[in-house]
Amino acid sequence: MARWDPWRGCHKYSDGCTHCYIHKGDAKRGLDTNNIVQSDRGDRFIAKKQNGEYKVAPTLINLCFSSDFLLEEADQWRDACWDIIRERKDCTFLFLTKRIERFLACIPSDWEDGYDHVIVCCTVENQATADQRLSMFRRLPIKHKQIVAQPLLEPIDLEPYLEGIEAVVVGGESDKAARVLDYDWVLNIKAQCVRKDVSFYFRQCGTNFLKEGKRYRLHVKDLSKQAKRANIDYVSHKS
Repeated sequence: MARWDPWRGCHKYSDGCTHCYIHKGDAKRGLDTNNIVQSDRGDRFIAKKQNGEYKVAPTLINLCFSSDFLLEEADQWRDACWDIIRERKDCTFLFLTKRIERFLACIPSDWEDGYDHVIVCCTVENQATADQRLSMFRRLPIKHKQIVAQPLLEPIDLEPYLEGIEAVVVGGESDKAARVLDYDWVLNIKAQCVRKDVSFYFRQCGTNFLKEGKRYRLHVKDLSKQAKRANIDYVSHKS
């Protein structure tokens, strides 16, 4: 697995961004997250050895995890990213976006019904964002679609939008002032996924976690570990 952040910086966009870890980290370093700058052109992914093989072996590449791949200010750099993605068909590229309404304006001319090696994840945090974004997402020409409900801020009915979705990822918010994640919400989304035979992954608990009526205060370092211990992931029979 590799990570590629072709630009850095982003703008808070909806309720899920309130305690964004990127903004918090930048604030500690005295950086303005709203200043969008190119940071990594990705040349290493197309660099080759003397024998003609790529220096970076085929792998999953998490793309633009410090920003949003469909961010408007990055329009000037995105085509160069698509050139690299197009060349490295032996890799899988995965990106998340809250700006799914910009998708058709941001894809390359040869996209057609999608690239086989690109996974697009639409992020939602409540029912309002789910209804708004996923109603568009389900109609888009994308071969590999995932939904990321993180931070999950309330119970969400995703079932009307699960057709054609390969996986749903759920997680809580990590912050001293984090909003509560109720475990019942997580289990409810898992049940929806099981009914539709869509893979489900519980990525992390929330700092403020509610389970069976009892509230827990968890350390950030333990959020993923506690979610894993719950052992509630579901792998679709279609996988």
